[in-house]
Amino acid sequence: MAESTDLPAIAWLRRGWGRLRPGPAPAAAPSTPLPRIAVVTDSSAGLPDAWAAEFVRAECFADVVLPVMVGQDIFTEGEDVGTALSLALAAGAQVRTSRPSPGQFERVYRGFEEAGFEGIASLHLSGKLSGTVDAARLAAGRVGIPVEVVDSQTAGMALGFAVRAAVRAAARGAGLAEVRRAGEERLAGSEVLFYVPSLEQLRRGGRIGAAASLVGTVLAIKLILTIRDGLIVPLERIRTAAKAVPRLRELAVARASAALDPSIAVHYFGNRGEAEAFAASLASDLGVPAADVALSPLPAVLAAHTGLGVLAVVISPGADPRPHPLAVPLPVDALD
Repeated sequence: MAESTDLPAIAWLRRGWGRLRPGPAPAAAPSTPLPRIAVVTDSSAGLPDAWAAEFVRAECFADVVLPVMVGQDIFTEGEDVGTALSLALAAGAQVRTSRPSPGQFERVYRGFEEAGFEGIASLHLSGKLSGTVDAARLAAGRVGIPVEVVDSQTAGMALGFAVRAAVRAAARGAGLAEVRRAGEERLAGSEVLFYVPSLEQLRRGGRIGAAASLVGTVLAIKLILTIRDGLIVPLERIRTAAKAVPRLRELAVARASAALDPSIAVHYFGNRGEAEAFAASLASDLGVPAADVALSPLPAVLAAHTGLGVLAVVISPGADPRPHPLAVPLPVDALD
């Protein structure tokens, strides 16, 4: 992935400033402590809009956009990037992603510092897949409050579930160590299992080894992939595409059945109908309501590397802290 050292100011302003600008504080009950710790993440977490509404109510959250470049055009998350990326991937056009600059993180952190926060927990995409966490660490040393930068060693809703746990802990008045621990506890044991029809985008972006790509393309063997120690690695080799998706479901059911109180999400890009059927089958296999399996588009910054037709399952064990009393309770089925 080609990484730039800066992000045009207009792109940052269009997406990020609205979230960083302090809004009117909701009236809190005397027994409800105000957040002292802020939580920052990046757009690779794939946070749905409904979750963002809860987090904004808590007044202690911001995310930093990882842009996608299609040709000479730079896009951020939203309807435009989804359409542009889908067309580019279908046409085989060049697609790149970029990390935010340290200066962008510094502006985010300094905004919370000036707002009176005592510390920041900053949870991000695996440092082995992107330089995002390095940029965050550089910025952390430039502000006057402690910033704990966490390399999640994962991506997508495996990170998103951890962010939700951290925000809910912060909204209830927890200190920095407790907020960080809430996020890290959700990361521990979380798994991402996914299947892509073609490994070409992963190979182009350097996100999977050339040898693994060769197995899939030359021998027509399909791979089920996972993220292990922050890297994308093959989990199983499947001989045909027809067998790959059912096997992905089997693996996901086994992992979810063995996990304690797991949250489950299904990611997709360009194949919503297939993803809906997959999520319904997964819920049936687990004996849970369909609403308990969340459905969410893969963030564009990740889809740029997986390509069209990806199916991913995230299993995140462990219960979250309860939502802030002022926040609208958010069921897991509110993802889509």
